[in-house]
Amino acid sequence: MSKIKLEAPFRQFRGKICKHSDIIFKEMYGETFTSQICNPYTGEPSTAQKAQQTKMATASANVNALTPEQRAAYKEQFKKQTKYKSLHGYMMAQEMAKL
Repeated sequence: MSKIKLEAPFRQFRGKICKHSDIIFKEMYGETFTSQICNPYTGEPSTAQKAQQTKMATASANVNALTPEQRAAYKEQFKKQTKYKSLHGYMMAQEMAKL
């Protein structure tokens, strides 16, 4: 993965340049990176892939449905750990572990 720095006139760029491109631009933790798609999967999702997609959607819905008190509790736990760089990533991991 390479690091890039964008100058004027481009301040922010995400995704592909065109639908035929193999290069993806993405921003993580305030830095922009590029990566290449190698051997993309083009078939129908398998049963295991569908199950994982459903699990991810359920965890995302659970994170969005958290009460302010639950969010505050997650925020306190997040401060005590170093594995996850974002609060949202931490909350998603915790909700995924519950499923």
